[in-house]
Amino acid sequence: MDVHELDRILLAGAAVLLVAIIAVRLSGRLGLPSLLIYLGMGLMLGESVLGIEFEDAELAHALGFAALVIILTEGGLTTRWNEVRPVMPLGIVMATVGVTVSVGVVASVAHFLLGMDWQLAVLIGAVTSPTDAAAVFAVLRKVPIRPRLRGALEAESGLNDAPTVLLVTLVSTGEIGEKGLLHFGGLVIYELVVGAIFGFVVGWLSVGLLRRVALGSAGLYPLAIMSLAAISYAGGSVLLHVSGFAAVYVTSLILGRAELPHRIATRSFVDGLAWLAQIGLFVMLGLLASPGRIGLNDVLAALVIGVAVTMVGRFLAVWISLSGFRVPWREQTFIAWAGLRGAVPIVLATIPLAEKVPQAARIFDIVFVLVIVFTLLQGPSLPWLARRLGVLDDQASHEVDIDVAPLESLHADVLQVRIPSESRLAGVEIAELRLPQGVSVSLVVRGKQAFVPERRSVLRAGDDILVVAPSHLREQTLRRLRAVSRGGRLAGWFGETGQEAI
Repeated sequence: MDVHELDRILLAGAAVLLVAIIAVRLSGRLGLPSLLIYLGMGLMLGESVLGIEFEDAELAHALGFAALVIILTEGGLTTRWNEVRPVMPLGIVMATVGVTVSVGVVASVAHFLLGMDWQLAVLIGAVTSPTDAAAVFAVLRKVPIRPRLRGALEAESGLNDAPTVLLVTLVSTGEIGEKGLLHFGGLVIYELVVGAIFGFVVGWLSVGLLRRVALGSAGLYPLAIMSLAAISYAGGSVLLHVSGFAAVYVTSLILGRAELPHRIATRSFVDGLAWLAQIGLFVMLGLLASPGRIGLNDVLAALVIGVAVTMVGRFLAVWISLSGFRVPWREQTFIAWAGLRGAVPIVLATIPLAEKVPQAARIFDIVFVLVIVFTLLQGPSLPWLARRLGVLDDQASHEVDIDVAPLESLHADVLQVRIPSESRLAGVEIAELRLPQGVSVSLVVRGKQAFVPERRSVLRAGDDILVVAPSHLREQTLRRLRAVSRGGRLAGWFGETGQEAI
């Protein structure tokens, strides 16, 4: 590659990226999941239309895993730990027992109804059963459902990659037939448990490091976070041979839970990086697909498998997994329907392609059609279904976004607070905030005006306020601001303590 070819690649890549970014707006107006736009762009660029040939399944497999690491990091950073912690056992059961049930149902349908041999049937069951972290994180952030449901779905999607990657790999290489299901079960437990422990240790050490080392620029914090997440994934995989996906998700949860400096700026950076990973991933998978190779039999098989996995396998898996957790049927129904498929099944389908499994191309084609059809069916229906089932979160609009910037030499922090439209901070006087002694509201930015508030100054929806707090009073100040946002000036009388939502 010379510099002129690099220039052409940069021009084409920047143009595709810009179109993909604009397509986010278009997909939102049309109510379509953005992944369908990106897959369509990949198909347009591919051999069937513009003629770009891409058939390297091994490269797609490697790049797909790299993109999933970034997506899981973003998901962990933006997931509230107190939402995930109470339902983590539920998420683990759905990621293991639930996936097993779904694989069994789909494999049986593929073998007995479609006539596939058992290796192919189990592969297509394993590939289609896990939920996709990118799709789940993206959709659920737009649907304000109850924290318990959101936490369960996000925990499941963050953890179910580990057992399915292992299952698809062992079936593709033929090892599961040689060593048996007992060996596979032991490997899953080892990879998940040790991977999660490794991720927790890396996350805990990372929080201590970032709190003690004041970096020279706010822009270095997001880079440090991504580096630590990559160390968690690669370190777990290389050093301990455990699930890097489980490790990086747990590490990101720990980092997202901590009140680290420049947290909102870090989340914004990682969010943009995750969008870039999703765009590149879906466009690449669209390039890898060959529409001319997909026949009517593949489309019919995709519809049959799709019905089996979403209507039968998923509902049965959720019912069995949640039977011991006393989850109401309305919440079970929403969890079952919200098990979205996206990039993960297509990325998993590249594993048998890379291993040159017989009929692996057919698996990829079936999964590709399935993802398009059922994402189009499930994604837009979730807001309507959440309202019908009554599982929306009434308190979601009262939460405030708080960013923290350290003043190292003064042993203090600056808290930047944005007051949302439904927050009960609106209408409260500065004195009524009753912040801890030594904490002050130093500036209020309202529209294009900024002013230093007095004790009787009244806050309004849409205000940005800067609060200066000594470092040892930061947590107490954060809790008080959350409490007033939820309960108003008399929050303490109603028992509102300002703890993060659970």
